[in-house]
Amino acid sequence: MDELVEHWTVLSDEQNLIATKHGATRLGFALLLKFYTRHGRFPRGPADFPDEVIDHLARQMKVPAADAGAYEWSGRTAARHRVEIRAHLGFRECSVADADKLTDWLAANVAHAERDADRVRAELLKKMRAERIESSSDGRIGRMVASALRTAEATWFVTIAARLDAVATARVLALVGWGEQEEGIESAGNAGNTEGAGTDDGAEDPDSLLALIKSMPGNVSRESMFTEIRKLRAARGVGLPSGLFADVAPKVLAA
Repeated sequence: MDELVEHWTVLSDEQNLIATKHGATRLGFALLLKFYTRHGRFPRGPADFPDEVIDHLARQMKVPAADAGAYEWSGRTAARHRVEIRAHLGFRECSVADADKLTDWLAANVAHAERDADRVRAELLKKMRAERIESSSDGRIGRMVASALRTAEATWFVTIAARLDAVATARVLALVGWGEQEEGIESAGNAGNTEGAGTDDGAEDPDSLLALIKSMPGNVSRESMFTEIRKLRAARGVGLPSGLFADVAPKVLAA
């Protein structure tokens, strides 16, 4: 009940907007206004409202709750009402330029440290509300989030790659199987059980070495201990510089 009163009660400055409306138009306008104030976007229709919200606003408007179904939610009257509500609240529709600017901001300030799309989306909606920009459709918001995540990821790739010298770069490429394996990447034969780990010429298969490093530790045992030692030596053998990932958020590294 407290939430109903807090978010769905028409305020004094809003009553002036509603005063000239009557019947279903009056209730429909009130529903549009309070929904927009609450969510930063317009509802699709009465189905977006719980029955208790419609009842609560209908009592304030002194019209039957059933009038909500008579309001033309997608007609010219509703379009005019949306313009009026945006002007009253100081919001504007999200333009192409707005979307591009928001996506750039999202990539640089949120997605660079957060890889969960839902959390990134929540920050985008919060930013849009702060900038008084109307929230777009779910599809458009999803595309903006996906673009920001891709941009942030690509930016990290470029930034981190620029910190590597030629030798370290060659070793990383060898580790993922994109080039000849460089001397210095530890062979799994340096520690523990090496049975079946090498190729015919005795060199470590880059694919199997990368899979080894990425593998989960498993249950604690003598064999798993040697496996973890192999992984540590293989990772150290790449020779990555100290502090390479110092400014990278743990969530990004774990993604």
